[in-house]
Amino acid sequence: MDPSQRVIPSHTDPVAAKVTTPLGGPLGEHAAVGRHWFWSPLRVGLLLGVIALMLSWFGKAACIQQYEDAAGNLQLDWQSNRQYVAMCYSDIVPLYTAERLDQSDTFPYATHWSEEVSEGEFQRRYMEYPVLTGLFQWVNAKLTHGWVGVADRGLLPGALPVAVYFNITALLLAAAWLTTIWATARIARRRPWDAALVAISPLVVVHAFTNFDTLAVALAMCGLLAWARHRPVVAGVLLGLGAAAKLYPLLLLGPLLVLCIRAGRTGDWLKTTLATGGTWLVVNLPFLAAFTEGWREFFRLNTERPMDPDSIYNVISYFTGWAGFDGPLGAGQTPSVLNTVSAVLFLLGCIGVAYVALTAPRRPRLAQLCFLVVAVFLLTNKVWSPQYSLWLVPLAVLAIPRWRLLLSWMLVDALVWAPRMLSYVDVEDKGLPDDWFLASVVVRDLMVVALCVLIVREIYRPSSDLVRCPSGPGSGDDDPMGGVLSGARDAVVLPRMSSLLRRRPAAESAAESATASPSTSRGGTSNGESAPESTWNGR
Repeated sequence: MDPSQRVIPSHTDPVAAKVTTPLGGPLGEHAAVGRHWFWSPLRVGLLLGVIALMLSWFGKAACIQQYEDAAGNLQLDWQSNRQYVAMCYSDIVPLYTAERLDQSDTFPYATHWSEEVSEGEFQRRYMEYPVLTGLFQWVNAKLTHGWVGVADRGLLPGALPVAVYFNITALLLAAAWLTTIWATARIARRRPWDAALVAISPLVVVHAFTNFDTLAVALAMCGLLAWARHRPVVAGVLLGLGAAAKLYPLLLLGPLLVLCIRAGRTGDWLKTTLATGGTWLVVNLPFLAAFTEGWREFFRLNTERPMDPDSIYNVISYFTGWAGFDGPLGAGQTPSVLNTVSAVLFLLGCIGVAYVALTAPRRPRLAQLCFLVVAVFLLTNKVWSPQYSLWLVPLAVLAIPRWRLLLSWMLVDALVWAPRMLSYVDVEDKGLPDDWFLASVVVRDLMVVALCVLIVREIYRPSSDLVRCPSGPGSGDDDPMGGVLSGARDAVVLPRMSSLLRRRPAAESAAESATASPSTSRGGTSNGESAPESTWNGR
């Protein structure tokens, strides 16, 4: 891409223009764009990402502090609800012992242990994550054991094994998010500076190390980059690896299918889908065959899991007092009503997205539909863990690169973490009641819905799309992420329901007019067209 064709954010976005004030203001009209020997939009974005990830690590560091107990042994300092009061909680820390990763003779999906689920009732447990994420944790644990062994001989700095494990994991998760920034900048093409939003997102500062999701996000975005570069098989392999780490990348195949149907390129979609399924099977099949019960643990827990505190179902249940979603569940019981409602709502949402994609006046961009599908999944799913919002960040930046709007949403979403943590602390100990937390969940959901509405509006009004109709130099891109779809002709387009409703009365009126005056039906209009056809073409 010619640097002179880049969209300059300080020229097109008020927030970006204000941010540049301490640096001398917006870029000059005669600036030599793209000629610096080192700094480029990508490298600046990566530097910003390193700074944000460093802040994220400092935010979690309070949860890996240690102290000496009465016997002189080092212990993790989670006294007095430190993990909630300091808002530094991370799943990585407790999972080190909960998943038996602290033991040297364990292996994911083969090792099991007993856990009390109710009084006097125990259940066999296994690694609860998809295969690639489970292996990621196990490898990090082995690196931890090696580090601690060398540290015990005085050759490396020593610390509690769980602290070493967290730091090793955080380093690799940070590398995954930097990969996400890189992939986003490469996809954006004419708008590489938009990747800075992925780098400085408040959600990254808060949740980069809350769980292991940056690994799946990086693989998913690399898969979309491969699709954008006309490599459907490579895209499928990367999406398959992403699905082996977290199932959400499979959702991206839906928008690809709809757009390929519209463009008549279903063969390319089939290549990607087969590569995705084949890769997922290659990763999962050995564990399914050798450790069937352990491999099924992830799916079992997701089926039996009740509604998450962050879900809209919990909000409804809390404020209405209705317990119909879950009901009185015991160990091993499935919330069938909740699972059914969630699945039906998600299916209806996907049908709505497909309708929008096939009735839009111009083929929607892939990023727009990917954001809509993932957002619908999160809004209708029974679980919205806080770090799941990271899935939306790069998709939102590519779908609707409006800096002020996106930063506002990401800040609100990140701030949900504060009342969520303090809701675990008793009010007498300066915690917050659940009302505060659930109210913040509603605000977050409404902001995501608002983003979806704005994206649908831009799909039906392509002239308002900043990617396709930029105010900067050069013409816009049809679809930077489209790959084989970019610039393709439409093969399947459905009429909008509103158009059909408007067309039917016009046709009936024309038929009545033809009955009353045959001469009118043969050419009563000034341009020689029949009335119904003239009315339809005018719309």
